[in-house]
Amino acid sequence: MVHSGMNVLVVEDEKKVAAFLKKGLAEQGFKVDLAHDAATAEKLISSRNYQIVLLDVVLPGMNGLELCKRLKSYKAGLPILMLTALGTTDNKLAGFDAGTDDYLVKPFEFKELLARMKALTKRASTAEAEGLPEAVLKAADLQLFLGKKMATRGSQSIPLTAKEFGLLEYLMRNKGRVVSKLDISDNVWGVNFDTGTNVVEVYVNILRKKIDKNFPVKLIHTRIGLGYVLQEES
Repeated sequence: MVHSGMNVLVVEDEKKVAAFLKKGLAEQGFKVDLAHDAATAEKLISSRNYQIVLLDVVLPGMNGLELCKRLKSYKAGLPILMLTALGTTDNKLAGFDAGTDDYLVKPFEFKELLARMKALTKRASTAEAEGLPEAVLKAADLQLFLGKKMATRGSQSIPLTAKEFGLLEYLMRNKGRVVSKLDISDNVWGVNFDTGTNVVEVYVNILRKKIDKNFPVKLIHTRIGLGYVLQEES
């Protein structure tokens, strides 16, 4: 199997859904563990090495958003894919603010789940391979440290959520090139992202406030009708 040896943790309180996911993923060659609450999930994550976590938002006790924040605080590079019936733009923004790497709304096609998982685990393995001391993206006085998952501008450290980091990384890798909203949604949010939402615009504005607002040289620019470009402009 293509996925042989890849460990997946499914955190889902509905046991029938969890069993369905485990069966389908096992048939694809994944090694799957189940947790029906946040406490069990944390115990498993502390003792085993997972390549990806599938996380439901609605859980007993600590919900999936809080669990995601906790996991990202000490396992920043662990890919987390939220699976939830809560599919409004606000729900998605809450998930990305909590640090999730992608968001899939129930009900979904199993092949779409597999595609999202493939994209996230590939991105994570690439980042891990690049996560060396010299793996730093630069634009003017802005630096993005791929291994440490952190950013600085001048002497200031800039806190970023996982999705903000992903967006800034994509813009910096395409420095000087205009990228469309569709380019961004495909490469940062993954396949089949709902381009009818304003999530991309919201996150670009958040990044602007963090990396441009207090600096004379602006780096993120809008090209009306085309998209966005990261480059030095005073």
